[in-house]
Parts: sequence; structure tokens; C-alpha cells
Amino acid sequence: MAKKTVATLQTSSKRLTKAIKMVKSPKTGAYTFVESVMPPESVNDWLKGN
Repeated sequence: MAKKTVATLQTSSKRLTKAIKMVKSPKTGAYTFVESVMPPESVNDWLKGN
């Protein structure tokens, strides 16, 4: 499973990070990309989940 932090975004006073991970579909076996914007502290937890 590929894991990568793509960008660090700043909006007003909050620092946010956009993270993308590749997830294999249990039905078809094809890979899809899941994107999420979150605080930098929670990126590792999000990548370990699912």
C-alpha cells in the first residue's frame, strides 16, 4: 500500500495537510486513491487505519 503526504496547506490560522493513500478494493482487486485534508498530527493515525 502506497503512503504519501502530498502537500502542506495553510488556511488562515490552521495548518492542514493533504494525505493520499492507495487502497485495494476487496471486490474487484483494483486500487483506488483516498484523499483527506487533516491536521499534520493525525496523518500517521489515518494512514495506519483502514
